[in-house]
Amino acid sequence: MLELPESYTIAKQIREHLKGKIISHIEVLQTPHKFAFFSGEREKYEEYLEGQTITGAAFQGGMVQIDTEDCMIVLNDGAYPKYCEDKKKFPKKHQFALCFDDETGIFVSIQMYGGIMVFPKGKCAEGYYISSSTKPNPLTDDFTFDYFKSLYTASKRLSAKAFLATQQRIPGLGNGVLQDILWNAGIDPRFSMQEASEEDFLALYDSAKKIVKEMAEKGGRDTERDLFGQKGNYITQLSKNSLNEPCIRCGYEIHKANYMGGTIYFCEHCQKR
Repeated sequence: MLELPESYTIAKQIREHLKGKIISHIEVLQTPHKFAFFSGEREKYEEYLEGQTITGAAFQGGMVQIDTEDCMIVLNDGAYPKYCEDKKKFPKKHQFALCFDDETGIFVSIQMYGGIMVFPKGKCAEGYYISSSTKPNPLTDDFTFDYFKSLYTASKRLSAKAFLATQQRIPGLGNGVLQDILWNAGIDPRFSMQEASEEDFLALYDSAKKIVKEMAEKGGRDTERDLFGQKGNYITQLSKNSLNEPCIRCGYEIHKANYMGGTIYFCEHCQKR
């Protein structure tokens, strides 16, 4: 799934390599997918985009925003873009494609579920987008400790995972990224935030800033791919890649469990529960 380090990386790659390319035509749902969700006036996608030039890109939390002169394309969740230069290697299956006049293209394939939005600039009123584009994230100066602490409501019973990765509290921080944040902070995903001390909040805050920055600077996680289909250079400490391996901090075996509708990874020795 697209999370903040990957959206940051892919947006940067689009700015560096695709700026100035002209969209000759688009393809929508070349391969049907029942969990591909489109926003905006889908029947006007061609009118909006064909003939437009890529002018830039930005990350909005876990979303990738691609800008043209007049419009914006936004990809989220499992809507993964891949850039292809060789026409002979264009993927046969995809849910959305931007084909350029130099016979290259971006092809978006949905992993599990994903969203694709196309709107004239300044016209997107989707709540998910507004939340992602207006809230501070760990890569911004506005993401202060006071702001981070304000995200927690003491009256609510929240686990550490629920606090960090639900309700769009921190856009772009999802189940994948939070694993290493919690490991680095020494806190189990199931830890009750009602029991958290000031030191626990500070550890989580410092860890979120440190880990997200490192993931972004290294081109994303080694469990995900960038615009060119390459794995990120950040080596995840807690992921499918480390399951049953020794924790590099204490040597105990890494375990996994199902929790809150997803898989969590943890070290029973290092992380406070």
